[in-house]
Amino acid sequence: MNMRRVTSLTALLSFVLLMLTSIILYVVPAGRVAYWANWKLWGLSKEQWGEVHINLGFLLFIAMILHLYYNWQPMVSYMKNKARQFRLFTVDFNISLVVTLVVFFGTIAGIPPMSSVIQLGADISEKGNLFYGEPPYGHAELSPLADFAYKVKVDLDESIEKLKQAGIDVPDANEAIGDLAKRNNISPQRIYEIIKPTANGSNAVMPEEAPGGTGQRKLATICELYQLDINKVISGLEQEGVTAGADQTIKDIAMASGKDPHGVYALIYKISRQ
Repeated sequence: MNMRRVTSLTALLSFVLLMLTSIILYVVPAGRVAYWANWKLWGLSKEQWGEVHINLGFLLFIAMILHLYYNWQPMVSYMKNKARQFRLFTVDFNISLVVTLVVFFGTIAGIPPMSSVIQLGADISEKGNLFYGEPPYGHAELSPLADFAYKVKVDLDESIEKLKQAGIDVPDANEAIGDLAKRNNISPQRIYEIIKPTANGSNAVMPEEAPGGTGQRKLATICELYQLDINKVISGLEQEGVTAGADQTIKDIAMASGKDPHGVYALIYKISRQ
């Protein structure tokens, strides 16, 4: 066995797989949606992909330390000038340092093209959020069935009966939605679809409390998600002293009006009930 080759190949393979997991985590729906809809890719959940990503990162870290050890002389030669004298801040090193720092601080400052990369990932994840559907509130899958029924305003006994008619075993109303779903090999979202009420003949019910991630969503997206008349909502917000545009996020609308995003959402919910 040649340790130098093993180290280099391990570094290469872990790097390739780390890039794969990075791409997957870059586009995956938000955690609240992934857990709610039981999102999986190639049989692995978001949590499992995250765990694989972390351990591959550690493996690459160890492999790179060994790689540096076995290739110390070539690395040192990269930091020598034409006179073969060691200089840490060579032209090549300075360029590498500047590029790295630009990406690091550019990401923190939110400037292009770093901000564009982040926004692209957010847009892709948002499409996944809309495709798979939002939970009625954050981490609803952790709530016992009895609490969940109370929060989404459905009768507990009727809900249990509906679930039993759908072939779902419900031995205990205090069992968490997530555990109940896992035991019946379905998603928490499917349980909600069976027991949830309808509004105006539609399956879209706007929750009274703002779901996670609402502040980052555009007003048009909120209206589309809950099948609201956007013109009615904009007009209603204006009557409440809030100026809003369809392409503005709830957070931006709130900031421009001196309000809290939850307060703006509450106004939209109020308008939707009129």
